[in-house]
Amino acid sequence: MASPYLAAALAAALALCAWPALASAHGLAGKRFFPSTLTIEDPFVADELSLPTFLHLKQPGEGDVPSSQFTNISGEFSKRIFPNLGLTLEGEWNLLDPADNRRTESGFGNLEVSLKYQFFTSAVHEAILSVAFGWEAGGTGRRKAGAESFDVFKPAILFGKGMGDLPEALRWLRPFAVTGVVEGVLPTRSGNKTFVINDNGDLEVEIEKNPNVLHWGFAVMYSLPYLQSFVKDIGLPAVINRLIPLVEIDINNPLDRGFAGKTTGTVNPGIIWAGKYFQLGLEAVVPINERTGKNVGIRGQIHFFLDDLFPTTIGRPLFKW
Repeated sequence: MASPYLAAALAAALALCAWPALASAHGLAGKRFFPSTLTIEDPFVADELSLPTFLHLKQPGEGDVPSSQFTNISGEFSKRIFPNLGLTLEGEWNLLDPADNRRTESGFGNLEVSLKYQFFTSAVHEAILSVAFGWEAGGTGRRKAGAESFDVFKPAILFGKGMGDLPEALRWLRPFAVTGVVEGVLPTRSGNKTFVINDNGDLEVEIEKNPNVLHWGFAVMYSLPYLQSFVKDIGLPAVINRLIPLVEIDINNPLDRGFAGKTTGTVNPGIIWAGKYFQLGLEAVVPINERTGKNVGIRGQIHFFLDDLFPTTIGRPLFKW
């Protein structure tokens, strides 16, 4: 009775050996390698560095505020404290042309710190569940470059699921996987007051409201490395067989303070090339409605697997409990 399972285990081990580029990589659940997605947060805890992530798009105008070109360059460093608990530090630099004051402004955004705990991993079902709590530290960036002066808290639940447990009749669908996040974006200040002098010379107070937001998104991907190694080797060239086409959906639903129903979001089709020590990603940023924008933007990323690059030093957990 045990021989079929033993044969399956040996076949899986041989397949992993035949896929050395990802055999020891992070983001694994059984045979499944989950790449780091560009737009939404990934569900696994790992030692990794995203540097840089580049975004450029045209933002729509509203009222007296003109449309503008927005460029963002960010970096993110994640470090495991325990094997399933990690800390992430994130920073960014923004360029707005023009900003709200009708001038070109640039500067750093607020620093962000988050803690993530991966509490469930199923190798058999290629599944991952984790929870996270993020804190955007208000006032650490430049206000004219878009940084807010108040803190924002971001509790979240994240998931990942590969389709490797589908029956044999559906084996061509096994390379599919989905990851996702549901997150609250909770500002600590309900509105910002600005004092201005109107055309009559009188002092006026303008209030910019800060709504609570339900942020959610998911990524659907088809792994050609998984197809080649665990379904059927169809003879793809060396460069092609490391590609993972994907589509990421990223949605923001404001909940209150006059913004309820004013949903914004993007659809982000792209591709990831995953090697042994790093991955490269490129996506188009397509607005879902005119409130989000009318023009297609672009996002790119270089992402390093520190746990594979430096497994005995900075790429391992600080504590091995």
